[in-house]
Amino acid sequence: MLAPSGLSAGNTLERVGRRIALLSITIGVGLAIAKVLVGIRAGSVSLVSDGLEAAGDALSSAIVYAGLWLASKPPDFEHPYGHGRYETLAGLAVGGMLLLTGAGILWHGLTSLSEPSVVARYALYPLFAAIVLKVFLAVSKLRVGKRLQSTSLQADAWHDITDLLSTTVALIAVALTIANPHRFANADRAGGIVIGGIILFLAIRVVRRTVGQLLDTMPEPDRMHEIREVALSVPGALGIEKCFARRTGLKYHVDLHLEVDPDLTVRTSHEIAARVRTAIRDTLSWVADVLVHVEPSPSAPLSTAPRGLLKRRHGK
Repeated sequence: MLAPSGLSAGNTLERVGRRIALLSITIGVGLAIAKVLVGIRAGSVSLVSDGLEAAGDALSSAIVYAGLWLASKPPDFEHPYGHGRYETLAGLAVGGMLLLTGAGILWHGLTSLSEPSVVARYALYPLFAAIVLKVFLAVSKLRVGKRLQSTSLQADAWHDITDLLSTTVALIAVALTIANPHRFANADRAGGIVIGGIILFLAIRVVRRTVGQLLDTMPEPDRMHEIREVALSVPGALGIEKCFARRTGLKYHVDLHLEVDPDLTVRTSHEIAARVRTAIRDTLSWVADVLVHVEPSPSAPLSTAPRGLLKRRHGK
């Protein structure tokens, strides 16, 4: 079982993650409303596109918040592996929203490229504010998301990064249009196209990562090496025949085929397996549980028959 200190730290990080997601929702809604309203009034396609992306960002943060909350529920009879997949599904939903948002913005920019635009100067103000806020949110989510190994929180951080990039593109496009509306007549609409392309690129990255988790993709080789190293450090553990791990939300479930001396009793073999399970869970905070299957080690000599069976045959 995980040490109490590790559990406490994990719960604290999860609470911080949910608070960041909640703060992101509030900021995202405010920025989306400001960008869309100012963009429509100022006549800026880039600003309206960026506002729609910010609205999607707020909605994705709401999905992440819900996913983290549902994933934190303890295992029950119907869900013995816990509810961690809610967090992965939230990440997939964020990726899907990014795809739709990027495709919509890209399509609008391409179909309206031939229409020159005139943009008011005050369209720049919400863009400056958005850049400052998005830097803060992206850094916070990436930091906590990496410590939690949260797919949805890191996906939402990339959503913030796309919003930051799109806001920067919108700022440049609007500034060029304001500075010289005749020379850069299509800069604002071209900015919308670039924003759409950036969003699509990062959306594909997020979707690929979350789908990989749903398909039970194995963790990185370094992590598998850590599992084996901890298991073999337990006295009596002679080898590992097989080792698999699948991610369920924020943590991994491990299936381990442990090799022990074939002449050991069932009780002793079980005790070694229990110590291996405890060692892995206590040492590796990213492991939720370990299922250990005991195998006879091929490196140890096998008896011709189990001792208990020989005793029964000879009436001893």
